[in-house]
Amino acid sequence: MKNLLVIAFMFIGGLCMAQDQTSPVWPGCEDSDDVKKCFNQKFSQHVRENYEYPKNDAGEYVRGNVKVSFTVNKEGEVVINSVEGPEAEVNQAAREMLEKMPKMEPGTLGGEVDDRNFTNTFKF
Repeated sequence: MKNLLVIAFMFIGGLCMAQDQTSPVWPGCEDSDDVKKCFNQKFSQHVRENYEYPKNDAGEYVRGNVKVSFTVNKEGEVVINSVEGPEAEVNQAAREMLEKMPKMEPGTLGGEVDDRNFTNTFKF
């Protein structure tokens, strides 16, 4: 019985903590019922519209995988932490795409403004 109470309190505590965390708000998502889903949709749209496929010296498109890591800081600015992949041209194009991300409302944790880290892998 004691173990059941401990598990119940941990579960309820986890639910309360999860409710106190909010995602950054991408411009245009302010009135969305699901800000996180809207953020993901806007981010995907941003990638589609702002990633420019690089070309090599022969004029052929350079493709590759790239892992990007960025933070939406407490001021709502996007700070690029890393861009990693085997193709330098793809890495540079991904970095330029991230640099075009808009300023947004920062996420919160426990009612306080908080940095939010993101890591994504893309196949361009």
